Amino acid sequence: MLAPSPVPPEAVAVRDLRKRFGAAEVLRGVSLTAREGEVVAILGASGSGKSTFLRCLNLLEVPDAGEITVAGEAVRWRQRRGGRVPADRGQVDRLRARVGMVFQGFNLWSHRTVLENVIEAPVHVQGRERAECVAEAEALLAKVGIADKRHDYPAQLSGGQQQRAAIARALAMHPRVMLFDEPTSALDPERVGEVLAVMQALAEEGRTMLIVTHEVAFARDVAHRLVFLHEGRIEEDGPPAETIAAPRSDRLRQFLARCRIGVA
Repeated sequence: MLAPSPVPPEAVAVRDLRKRFGAAEVLRGVSLTAREGEVVAILGASGSGKSTFLRCLNLLEVPDAGEITVAGEAVRWRQRRGGRVPADRGQVDRLRARVGMVFQGFNLWSHRTVLENVIEAPVHVQGRERAECVAEAEALLAKVGIADKRHDYPAQLSGGQQQRAAIARALAMHPRVMLFDEPTSALDPERVGEVLAVMQALAEEGRTMLIVTHEVAFARDVAHRLVFLHEGRIEEDGPPAETIAAPRSDRLRQFLARCRIGVA
């Protein structure tokens, strides 16, 4: 009798995450675990808390309550007037280096070439040798299909090329987890496929990925789990194909109908 396959360790664990902006409670007790090698697609209507959730994972936003653990290390907090903050700035920098973030708007430095964008953090944040970082950056740019653009500036690239450069930049930090915040929503329709193809290749490599997206077919075909957020809470969490074919929630059914994805 074969022994059961070992369960991969947790890459990210979030418990009872809460976040408020003024009177608006954006996250209302979100708990989610992603294991190493798992791809989690996060769907939800505008304002459901998806982007805020990702920004809390990368500590770009500080949650008002709840716990975050990345690669086995829990974020430490301290209270101060007006709320809590991370207790250790060094820990924040360390955890951010483990969590690569790809934004909707690319966020490339316009005054630096593509290659310079990719090597900036490895050289100046991680303190690695420039020659080593350049060699790795060139390999990453080849991986995402824009090696010939390495000496161009972002303004010379299409939106799809800029987003692929942003993916290479995130990968250059050797992250344990990749976060994607609607990475195709700012792209022209003809450019969406080239970015999704890169993301699918990363998933096939076994990378841990949390992806906020409206690309429902991509989520169905690539993700291991689909999470549907509604008004700051997880409404559904399950296998993508099953969840899309037979959603339990009327809200998810309505969301999928708006995305023109057929459901049972």
